[in-house]
Amino acid sequence: MRDVAVVGFAQAPAVRRTHGTTNGVEMLVPVFREVLQSTGLSKGDIDFWCSGSSDYIAGRAFSFIAAVDAIGAFPPINESHVEADAAWALYEAWVKIQTGEVDTALVYGFGKSSAGSLRRVMTMQLDPYTVAPLWPDSVAVAGLQARAGLDQGRWSQRDMAEVAARSRADGKANPNAQLTGDFDPDELLNESYLAEPLRKHDCAPITDGAAAIILAAEDRAREITERPAWITGIAHRVDSANLGGRDLTKSPSTVAAARDAGFDKVDVAELHAPFTHQEILLRQELGLNGTKINPSGGVLCGNPMFAAGLIRIGEAARQVSTGQADRALAHATSGPALQQNLVCVMEGRG
Repeated sequence: MRDVAVVGFAQAPAVRRTHGTTNGVEMLVPVFREVLQSTGLSKGDIDFWCSGSSDYIAGRAFSFIAAVDAIGAFPPINESHVEADAAWALYEAWVKIQTGEVDTALVYGFGKSSAGSLRRVMTMQLDPYTVAPLWPDSVAVAGLQARAGLDQGRWSQRDMAEVAARSRADGKANPNAQLTGDFDPDELLNESYLAEPLRKHDCAPITDGAAAIILAAEDRAREITERPAWITGIAHRVDSANLGGRDLTKSPSTVAAARDAGFDKVDVAELHAPFTHQEILLRQELGLNGTKINPSGGVLCGNPMFAAGLIRIGEAARQVSTGQADRALAHATSGPALQQNLVCVMEGRG
């Protein structure tokens, strides 16, 4: 196995709405410029490009091909794409480097959620025969999960409000965060329900955004940055898409991915939890007692579809590369109610 590290990371500001097309070009150009300048690399130094996005969300066929305009398709590039959060594109790029075919890769993800009714669009990923015809939107499905945990005593509504308050407080230091509302749990609990038992503060905001990460192998990584965030393990697993076929208050796929990624004690964890109760669930499943959670503010302060999971890896890597943590965990999720989960463990060395 080759040593592979995160050596560069950049993201667009998390905003409610952006102008321009849905192919991400307008958001990606400045992100590419920033990540390349921060590493001293040029586009010609990148051996492999891999993106994560959704043509369905973009409302156009092959939007990921149109996004290549942000790179410049000449001279020809070595490029691939996944129809998923770009955290899974990073996994593909990591595998590509492991094959020995390339030494560097740039992974990027983008999504313009404001282009349509995101909550209803996400319904289309549900079972087309038994669930989707009922049109439960993404918040309603999360509400089922939250209610199950409340009824079992796994968390309380105050626990959920405290997650939101802490996330917003931490997000104040993040220039890319999307912040609204109160920071006092008592005030948050006075809000009306959005989809009982979820209030607005329990749900990640609809967000447009993009992000990019550069990976490099072995000596190349050491040449690019003084303290690479070395990926010591990465894995992803999936649970049943049938909401009635699994216990929604648990996440066996997260536990399995963490185990296969070699997860042990970490200093910091960036969890992709679009709802407050999901952060609590993931903390319980991974046993993250005493671990700093989402110092960036997490997705409750900005949740760009198809980039938010990649951003968790970038934010965790930033903690390592700046010396604020020696060992970090990043988590990404996809599908309804934490159906599919990826875990990436990174560490700094010497």
